[in-house]
Amino acid sequence: MNKLETSFAGLKLKNPLIVSSSGLTNSVERNKRWEEAGAAAVVLKSLFEEQIMMESARMQKSNGYGEENEYLMTYYRGHCLNEYIELLRGTKEQCSIPVIASINCYSDAEWTDFAHTLEEAGADAIELNIMAIQSEIDYDYGSFEQRHIDILRKVKAVVDIPVIVKLGSRFTNCIPLIDQLYANGVAAVVLFNRMASPDIQINTMTYTTGEVLGNPSDISEVIRWIGLASARIPSLNLIASGGVGDGAALVKVILAGAQAAEVCSTLYRHGASQVQSMLYFMESWMEEHGYESIVQFKGRMNATGMEDETVFERTQFFKYFSQKEPY
Repeated sequence: MNKLETSFAGLKLKNPLIVSSSGLTNSVERNKRWEEAGAAAVVLKSLFEEQIMMESARMQKSNGYGEENEYLMTYYRGHCLNEYIELLRGTKEQCSIPVIASINCYSDAEWTDFAHTLEEAGADAIELNIMAIQSEIDYDYGSFEQRHIDILRKVKAVVDIPVIVKLGSRFTNCIPLIDQLYANGVAAVVLFNRMASPDIQINTMTYTTGEVLGNPSDISEVIRWIGLASARIPSLNLIASGGVGDGAALVKVILAGAQAAEVCSTLYRHGASQVQSMLYFMESWMEEHGYESIVQFKGRMNATGMEDETVFERTQFFKYFSQKEPY
């Protein structure tokens, strides 16, 4: 038995390293190379609801005839979907590892019908990457969380394959939402998606994109919430995403309670060889500590048994800063 074997959302994985949805997974050739490098699964580059909706709206404004507008919008939506299906089918033909389709969405609009088409095209699972923030002054508390549940329900109504939800980190407490997603049949939850970071160019007074790639420090929030969620909802599969840049980080998120990790930025920085480097580190660490399988140490460092997690966090805070000397 391969000691790195794991599973999530009903999918068997040869190891816990998944290539995250990004430009890394936007072609059949790249996805085949990730399999050859040792990755256990790939999440295809996302089909973007927002892009489809914005382009459809642009077409509608630029043409004066209703029937022509409807035709162009339908054509564009179909074209985007057909390109995605080609990527999905081609990857399935060339790869034996699980292939997960990704829909980047922010509403439960008609695009959810795409999910059924992706299932028919051979997707092993669908990941819903729900990208949004709430900034409205008249925001109704709880409606943002409810939107996630509504999207999940609508997609699950049209597919039988596992549905995964990838959450953002902008929640005061994501545990109740994760619990409700679990109650509504989510197969796994990924913590967390990475939103684009805005920056300001002070000489031209324009907005620009900030740092695109993630940083190792991003893992702190991932460890915190996976450690808490895996203790509170132990039957749910959790996937780490963010800051998993090397083999030690991969071990950390498994110890916190993750089944596996979606990896992206470190592969951009170091290439395909990083896959084997991370897996080699994990296997060596397991041998050093006497573990024969991932299940033996998964969740050993989560919040199970802690009566008050806030006391634990504050204890660590005081322990550090009481010893920290000022400059």
